[in-house]
Amino acid sequence: MADPARARRLSKRISQIVASAIEHEIKDPRLDNVTITDTRVTADLHDATVYYTVLGENLESTPDFAGAAAALDSARGVLRSKVGAGTGVRFTPTLTFVADKIPETAQQIEELLAKAREADAEVARRSAGAQHAGDPDPYRAPREDDEEDED
Repeated sequence: MADPARARRLSKRISQIVASAIEHEIKDPRLDNVTITDTRVTADLHDATVYYTVLGENLESTPDFAGAAAALDSARGVLRSKVGAGTGVRFTPTLTFVADKIPETAQQIEELLAKAREADAEVARRSAGAQHAGDPDPYRAPREDDEEDED
């Protein structure tokens, strides 16, 4: 079992090596819009899961997740060799590539925020002409003793 700090440093280094190799060394056009978002290493440092996302060519086009997954699968051996040379650990971790769900999660959060804004606007609209129920000063004033009560 490795130190958790060592596992974090190794996962960060693996992210850097894989991202650099995808950008500069692997000449597969399907990997042009692939971004490495995170890497997690198991406690024994033998397996690494690399999370990635794929961006579209422009805002209207849909990303090619299947092509990126196939390209990463075919480049797995080369990337593992790069990781082994770049990290210097005794056992080079096996690499598993998983598509990150950041865009879908961000879209769900945006939808929830839009619903919350609509609900807030509805509450503000309903409360625009409303009046408070009860007295204008809801707090009780302290009782003042009358001089008549003392006699």
